[in-house]
Amino acid sequence: MQVHNIVGGGGLRLHVREWGNQDAPSIFFIHGWSQNHLCWKNQYESALGNDFRLVALDLRGHGMSDAPLGAEHYTEPQLWGGDVAAVINQLDLRTPVLVGWSYAGFVICDYLRVHGTAAIAGINFVGGAITLNKSAFGTLIGPGFLDHVIGATSDDLPRNIEAIRNFVRGCTYSQLPAEEFEIALSSNMVVPAKVRAALLRREIDNDDVLAGIDVPVLMTHGEADTVILPAMGRHLLAVCPAATASWYPRTGHAPFLESAARFNTELYNFVRYAQSGSAEAPSGGISLGR
Repeated sequence: MQVHNIVGGGGLRLHVREWGNQDAPSIFFIHGWSQNHLCWKNQYESALGNDFRLVALDLRGHGMSDAPLGAEHYTEPQLWGGDVAAVINQLDLRTPVLVGWSYAGFVICDYLRVHGTAAIAGINFVGGAITLNKSAFGTLIGPGFLDHVIGATSDDLPRNIEAIRNFVRGCTYSQLPAEEFEIALSSNMVVPAKVRAALLRREIDNDDVLAGIDVPVLMTHGEADTVILPAMGRHLLAVCPAATASWYPRTGHAPFLESAARFNTELYNFVRYAQSGSAEAPSGGISLGR
C-alpha cells in the first residue's frame, strides 16, 4: 500500500491510497457522501490487486483529506472535477476505470463535464446519484437518506450520532458484521456536519453529460436500495446509451459490501472489457438491462 497527497481543485490537499500492481490497468474508486476510502476494503484486499492498480480517494471534506468548513469548497462542480483530474494526472493513471458510489456519481459527472472521456476507459456507477433537486426527493432519492439528512447535518452531537447510525444501518439490506458496521460508522462520523450539509447545496442535472458518454458504462444497483432508489438507476439507463445494468436482488445501497464476491468478479470483467476497447459486451456474470 502506498499513500499519496494530491493537490486537488483550488489547491486542496487530497488523501489517496493505492494497492496492487502499479504496472497494470488502473481502477479508481471514489466513495460516497460522508464516507472514505475504507468502504472499498473488500476490493483492495481482494484478488483484484493481482491484476490491477487500485487507487482510492478520500473526497474533499472526507476521511484524511482537507476539510475546510466553508460551503464554497463543496458547491462548485469545477472543484470536484478538478480533484478527479488531479488524481489521474499526478499519479499518471493510464486510462483508468472510474468506480463511483452514490454521491460520487455527481463527482464523476463533474469531471466529465469539464474533461470529457479522453483520459478514462470506462465508468462503473454503483448506486450512483446523478440528479439532485427537489423533484428527486422521494422519487429518485429515498427515505434511507431523506429520513436522516436533517440530523446528519445538525451540529447537535447526540442527534448527529443517532442520524448517522440509522443512515449506515439503512445502507444495507442485511445487517453488516459488527466490525464492518463499526468501521462504516466511524468513517461517517469523521466528516463534519457542515461539510455534509454543504454537499447538498447544489442543484444537479447530468442528463446531458450522460447522454454523451462514449466509453463503456456499467450501472450497478441494489434492488432494495432505499438511499438512492432503483428509479435513479433506471433513469441513468434511459439517458445514457452507453450503459448496461447489473441489478442485485435483496441488496441495498452497498453491493460491494453485501455481495463483494459477485461485485469483484463483475468489476474484473468490466475493466477487462473497457480496457480492451472491444465492441462486444462483457461476459462473466453481468446481467444486461431491465
